[in-house]
Amino acid sequence: MAKADLDKDPFDVASMFDDVGKNYDLTNTVLSFGQDRVWRKRTRQRLDLKPGEKVLDLAAGTAVSTVELAKSGAFCVACDFSQGMLAAGKDRDVSKVVGDGMQLPFADNSFDAVTISYGLRNIHDFRAGLKEMARVTKPGGRLTVAEFSTPVIPVFGTVYKEYLMSLLPQVARAVSSNPEAYIYLADSIRAWPSQAELAREINQNGWSDCGWQNLTFGIVALHSAIKPEN
Repeated sequence: MAKADLDKDPFDVASMFDDVGKNYDLTNTVLSFGQDRVWRKRTRQRLDLKPGEKVLDLAAGTAVSTVELAKSGAFCVACDFSQGMLAAGKDRDVSKVVGDGMQLPFADNSFDAVTISYGLRNIHDFRAGLKEMARVTKPGGRLTVAEFSTPVIPVFGTVYKEYLMSLLPQVARAVSSNPEAYIYLADSIRAWPSQAELAREINQNGWSDCGWQNLTFGIVALHSAIKPEN
């Protein structure tokens, strides 16, 4: 199987996601065996949102993650580089803004918390993205990154890798409007840093005290950090 080109132009990535918006939520539920709903709930709980707080949900896609965050009573803004993805979630009653993760269209210190789910890999320079998220977050504000990660049980990790290499593209061809996007997804997951490596990157790019919580044996990890007070 041919590998995806992971050194993509940002506009190519946006176009790719524009193409998958229509069936994106269904495809994710099928590919994750329904775990996506659990992961969204755990992300909301991990971020520990309070009513009245202002929260940025970056790479929000169809805003299904933003709706979950809004259950906390916080004011949540969905932001994504792909207009097609946001349009696919047009009926979801949350604020939506088109924006580039490396040049966010928000003022300094605008949000009490910021989160990004399965999108940090897709920012052309994810380190610049982390710094931008820190810029728009108030001092003492919170970050939670939900991202695919490295399974912590070796045998399970082997099964998971085989799923990414063979089964995921097959399932994507059956349910996705752009199955090639999911070949890119699988390859980008395999190339992504481990939990400890990502925590170091977060701490070196505008945040501090980063730790993580593994979900589903480490298929997903929730990394959380704080913006320093000064």
